[in-house]
Amino acid sequence: MLTKVEMTSKDYIELEEKYGAHNYHPLDVVIEKGEGVWVYDVEGKKYLDCLAAYSAVNQGHCHPRIIDAMKKQAEKVTLTSRAFRNNQLPLLYKQLNELTGYEMFLPMNSGAEAVETALKAVRKWGYKVKGVEENKAEIIVCSNNFAGRTISIVSFSTEKQYQDGFGPLTPGFKVVEYGNAQALKDAITPNTVAFIVEPIQGEGGVVVPKEGYLEETYNICKENNVLFVADEIQSGLGRSGKLFAFYYEKVCPDLITIGKALSGGAYPVSAVLGTREVLGVFNPGDHGSTFGGNPLAAAIAVEALKVLVEENLVEKSFELGNYFREQLQAIPSKHVKEVRGKGLFIGVELHPEAKGARRFCEALMQRGILCKETHDNVIRFAPPLVIKKEEIDWALSHISEVLQMD
Repeated sequence: MLTKVEMTSKDYIELEEKYGAHNYHPLDVVIEKGEGVWVYDVEGKKYLDCLAAYSAVNQGHCHPRIIDAMKKQAEKVTLTSRAFRNNQLPLLYKQLNELTGYEMFLPMNSGAEAVETALKAVRKWGYKVKGVEENKAEIIVCSNNFAGRTISIVSFSTEKQYQDGFGPLTPGFKVVEYGNAQALKDAITPNTVAFIVEPIQGEGGVVVPKEGYLEETYNICKENNVLFVADEIQSGLGRSGKLFAFYYEKVCPDLITIGKALSGGAYPVSAVLGTREVLGVFNPGDHGSTFGGNPLAAAIAVEALKVLVEENLVEKSFELGNYFREQLQAIPSKHVKEVRGKGLFIGVELHPEAKGARRFCEALMQRGILCKETHDNVIRFAPPLVIKKEEIDWALSHISEVLQMD
């Protein structure tokens, strides 16, 4: 048998294909090391990461401050469960309060768990506060949404593949057209407890709604005593050029779900941020997680948030994102239908005649740039927020040539 030293990318890929469930279709690059915006494969080839682990490594790969915080806490205590208190979780609560102004927080691990937590919170609020008849609560979601892979979450997806073979699906959800405020207004009934919306749809293809959509839907919710929930797991924490993408409009969500960059990619950490009226509906035993709120996660998250603020990564995302997007829009390519996004959250949609985005991603990989197709015809560019202008310029020279190939 080959030793690890002797193994090549081909060997690792063969092992993964033989023993792993085939629920992903990754590019055939085997990453061994990451630093900042760069990753290296097992043969030592260097790549610019333009996906940032779906925005989980906004602070860059293996940020030294975050890794140092992780090491220090790991040497003390990693897990206590919520059966006992620990001295790190309160510090994370304080940090989130000072950064966002929200009153209460509920920590979990994955983004999907944060969304599941929000679903439970809004339903219980509907029954205990709004007075909806038991088991009649309705939650309104948007077409083209993506919030995770659990049974409840795929139940309100409009992507048929996500539901195929997983029924019976969870009831209680209504789907309205994303970007259409009137559709939301028409769908609300006395049983509606919440509207859940991504301010920018990431997996949907970096879809940005028209200006004013969030504010209009927020006001509709307030007029009808319906909770407004912003899913900022991918768009939040600086990715969009603001701390949260909803900051571009005058809205104040009742709940926000966050994850991914909350740990700088070092550990699974997520949370629901909200008002005391909504998150206050939980009583001991109503909800929980063995690992949610553990001291290691909390210590990592505190440092990850400090890095975002102290290194001005949100502001850098705004400035460099505008530059990156403008330069992409200037590329004379017959394949490009639209370039859209906010901050360093950019989607390049291709015409159907381009024969899919996958081949462009594979061509970029050969040139040392890693990105990923979404919804077949969209290339997503979302590098770590620590990227420099000269690194964007280097990438653009290659992207321009690839987008102009036949």
